[in-house]
Amino acid sequence: MLLDEVLQALAPAAGEVFIDGTFGAGGYTRAILGHADCQVIAIDRDPAAIRDGQGLVAGSGGRLKLVHGTFATMEDFAAGKVDGVVLDIGVSSMQLDQAERGFSFLRDGPLDMRMSGEGFSAADVVNTLPAEALADIIFVLGEEHKSRSIARAIVKARETEPLRTTFDLVRAVERATGPQRAKDRTHPATRTFQALRIHVNGELDELAAALFAAERILKPGGRLVVVTFHSLEDRLVKRFFALRSGHVPSASRHAPGLEQKPEPSFTLPFKGHVDASAAECARNPRARSAKLRAGVRTDAPPMAADAVLIGNPQLKPVRH
Repeated sequence: MLLDEVLQALAPAAGEVFIDGTFGAGGYTRAILGHADCQVIAIDRDPAAIRDGQGLVAGSGGRLKLVHGTFATMEDFAAGKVDGVVLDIGVSSMQLDQAERGFSFLRDGPLDMRMSGEGFSAADVVNTLPAEALADIIFVLGEEHKSRSIARAIVKARETEPLRTTFDLVRAVERATGPQRAKDRTHPATRTFQALRIHVNGELDELAAALFAAERILKPGGRLVVVTFHSLEDRLVKRFFALRSGHVPSASRHAPGLEQKPEPSFTLPFKGHVDASAAECARNPRARSAKLRAGVRTDAPPMAADAVLIGNPQLKPVRH
């Protein structure tokens, strides 16, 4: 996604070291290695991605290190400072296409949604949390205005039988929203699935931690490139770059303002974000929602790693 634009922002050069925090199918890593005689440390939390990427490792001539982990812990995998970091946020297309992973409401499969295969699943969430906690997750992480009706419908459905599959959840959501109509641009379950996926994988917490880690690990002149696909991710990245470049936005209920401006730790190579081209959107409709933002590291010290300050919404702790 946005491959040419990512390469332009990263500007790989011979002898440099890059971190691809979301290896996936290896698209960015392959392009970076092909662009310059550099090295890549690629990270993915999905064991399937690590398994399937071994061929690329074998053919890299020692220039690729592929590790199983999360991009929030990128400092654990690098020997020192790096020249660039790229992050492609959210679920990958290959994960969406695998019904057994439970990410898509279009394919029936186990209600899982775990990128790593570890920890609590989406089924655990919908079958154990009270309606109020479910509604908060769906409202905050899915920006779904019918969250309370959907939460009540989920609780009512599980009283008869636990929700075990993606289609079980879709049917519960549709009891609150009605089925998809011809004029609807998105399926009624889209935002609920998004919210559960983000919650199960702690995606916004991971993203905030990864931005702070990149700030600490990048050399002066190092490039940070982030591609996001929905508004929650993009707002967090946007505010991070605004704060780090000295353009302090106004306060919000999730993110208070700053009283003093520290020395900027990033400069912005362009204003705002970059969208996918019309040609790419025609080839891949998912690219329509992609936004690329980038920053170049200065020699200023890293700022405080405050996730609330950059707009990461805080939910009440729950036990599954």
